[in-house]
Amino acid sequence: MTTRPHTDREYEGELLRLREQIILMGAEVEGMIADSIRSLLERDSTLARTVMDRDARVDQIEVQNDALCLSLLARRQPVASDLRFITTVLRIVRDLERAGDQAVNIAERVIELNEEPPLKAYVDIPRMAEGVQAMLRDALDALVNGDDVGAKNLINRDDEIDALYDRVNRVLLTYMMENPQNIFRATRLQSIAHNLERISDHATNVAEMVVFYVKGTDIRHGGVG
Repeated sequence: MTTRPHTDREYEGELLRLREQIILMGAEVEGMIADSIRSLLERDSTLARTVMDRDARVDQIEVQNDALCLSLLARRQPVASDLRFITTVLRIVRDLERAGDQAVNIAERVIELNEEPPLKAYVDIPRMAEGVQAMLRDALDALVNGDDVGAKNLINRDDEIDALYDRVNRVLLTYMMENPQNIFRATRLQSIAHNLERISDHATNVAEMVVFYVKGTDIRHGGVG
């Protein structure tokens, strides 16, 4: 999606700063997800705690973004694509903040797991993590590039994550049936997989809002873009 530069350079600068802030927030959240899973695979509780500490930075960026959006709405009275962009950012920052919370939840479960012997392989959890990180990154790229087609294609990838989530649950259920001593560790791994599945949902929400920004149509809940 291409838009003409504004004649008001201050206004254009504010929109650019908003764009940069949302990308910064997305990169921070993506890094938290990556490190939370790395802390699982490497059994690194120190790294898991750094993920938890970084949540405050994400919250700070969310507050800054909200303040800038509300200021733009009040002072600039934007219309058309500018209005859609600002309202889209207001929605997206909430999904990013919640994805950050999910990464913190993963880190908390990792710390619990690291007190126990490892439970075999971690099945498809690393694949889920790679998939949701890519979805989040691609959704924000679609926002920056105004790519509604890419955003729509991304939405279909949520089904792949759901399929991996179902498979992880089946395997972990088998572990618990085989040996009750596996229950504590298996349920923590189920929680990690659930948080990854929720991050995928947030990335899908971002993609749907990108379509709204570019096309002005709401495709949530089966709407046609």
